[in-house]
Formats: sequence, C-alpha cells, structure tokens
Amino acid sequence: METLNFSDIFKKTFLEAGGLMQNLNGAVLLRAMFYILLSVILGFLLYVLYRKTYSGVVYSRAFAVSILGMTVLTCAIIVTIQSNTILSLGMVGALSIVRYRTAVKDPIDLLYLFWAVASGIATGAGMFWIALFAFVVMAVILILLNNAKGRRDEMYILLLHYTGDGIEEKVRRAIGTHPYKIKSKTLRKHDSEMAVEVRIRKNDMSFVDTLRNDPEINDLTLVQYSGDYID
Repeated sequence: METLNFSDIFKKTFLEAGGLMQNLNGAVLLRAMFYILLSVILGFLLYVLYRKTYSGVVYSRAFAVSILGMTVLTCAIIVTIQSNTILSLGMVGALSIVRYRTAVKDPIDLLYLFWAVASGIATGAGMFWIALFAFVVMAVILILLNNAKGRRDEMYILLLHYTGDGIEEKVRRAIGTHPYKIKSKTLRKHDSEMAVEVRIRKNDMSFVDTLRNDPEINDLTLVQYSGDYID
C-alpha cells in the first residue's frame, strides 16, 4: 500500500485546485447562490432584530448594516473554501493581515458581530436550519430580556449648579423615595456643581420642578443614560 506524506497530499491538492474552474457547473453555482441568498435573509433578520432591541445611547445604522454584510461575506468565504484546501489556506493568510481598529464599546454589539459570523459559517456550510434555529432562540432571549429591562426604572444623571450650603439636604427632600447617589461635587469660589445619579420610578419627575424653584439653584440638567443599576 502506497503511503502519502504531507508533501504528497499538498501537491495533490494543488493539482486538484488547477481544475477547480473546470469542475464548476450549473448545480454548484446555483447551490452557492442559494446559500448566499439564505445568508442575506438571515443577515437582514439580524439587522432588524438589532434595530428593534437596541438600547444604547446613539444608534449606528452603519454598524447595523455591517452585521448584514458580515453574515453574507462570511457565508461567501465558507462557500468558496469548503471544498478546496489551497483556497482555504490562502484565505486564512489573506485574512490574517487584516486589522480592525474600530473599538466595540457595547458588549451587545460584540455579540451581534460574533452572531453574524456564526450565522454566515453555518449557512455557508449548508446548515441553514441550525443558523435559523439559533436565531429564533437568541431572538426570543433578547426580546424577553429587553422587555424586562424596559419595565425597570430608568437611570438619570442630575447636574446642579448652585450657591450656598445645605443643598444636599434639599436634594434629599426633593428626590424623596427615589434611590440616588452623589457621584461628584465641585466647589468653586462663587458657585458649586454636583452630579447626582437618580433612579426614576414610574416616570415621576416632580422633584425637578421643586429643585428648579429653589433660589439657591442657578440651573439644573437631567440626562438619561444606559447605566445598569444594581440594588
């Protein structure tokens, strides 16, 4: 029995790669187009889900579109290299020189990027039903958690510019039962500044009018942010 070493296998793969274009037929091209079309559908579903469940500060449409594009391109790469070792090695070498410098600030964005790559790999390998089942499971989880978060109290940062003393006691009385925490305090010669993290319950912002009417408070700003509050 003839034994083949790694060099012989590598040469044989090169010879097979030479006839790759000759082996392409209508059935292979139609299958590749079908897989890519499925990846477009799945990527679009990811795009819609990301848009519907986004809860960050600034929504980036470019990032949402990149999720769709990454799904399709990953599928195209898998379809291209799954039947040829030489192409797969060349693709690995080509992709290894690519450097991505964009920082991902939200862990959910990183989840969607990994999800897009995984969906593209599964679809390109002909396992579309696995990718679709994973999409349904993850979509249900994200929607349920997003709705549960929507029912929670909202977090705000209250910025106060004031003169005089005793402002902390006035803030405490005005805020009432809303949980709050003083985050920072800046003292100047003529006025002072204080930042207070407030957890608003049932959209009750009546304390804002109370503080605004205080003569010692020059101005105030209420800013919502997506920080997580842990009891």
